[in-house]
Amino acid sequence: MNDILNYIEVNELISTSGQPSVEQFKDIKEEGVEVVINLALHDEDNTIEDQDKVVSGLGMSYFHIPVDFDEPKISDLKLFINILQSTGANKVLIYCAKNYKVTAFMYVYHKYVLHTPFEEVNLSMFDEWSPSQAWRELMKITFDELEKA
Repeated sequence: MNDILNYIEVNELISTSGQPSVEQFKDIKEEGVEVVINLALHDEDNTIEDQDKVVSGLGMSYFHIPVDFDEPKISDLKLFINILQSTGANKVLIYCAKNYKVTAFMYVYHKYVLHTPFEEVNLSMFDEWSPSQAWRELMKITFDELEKA
């Protein structure tokens, strides 16, 4: 799994990454992943064709939330949190083109759902990605703003 672009194991049930290849999706299945959440747009540089069919053909559930990198929406973040919470004890991989969008969404998930202490959140992706103002604002969202979205 570590050969997948920007792979991060969040905990025993959740991992994140950049875009996996078709072959890597097979490895992901072999690692016990049951649910895949894709935050990439259909036309991003490293997107593979028919990802939904590749993933579901391997027996994993597939959710696609196409998040615009230039204009992230609170409604996309809320949908992401709701879907991730609904996965229960299933092993999940969340990905986008480079794991930037996922890192931002997971930051909010750590804060309001997992209640992870800040110093325990893996923020290594911020060493290579400096979020735009839109992403910084999204990550500063309050719990009340998120609930009202």
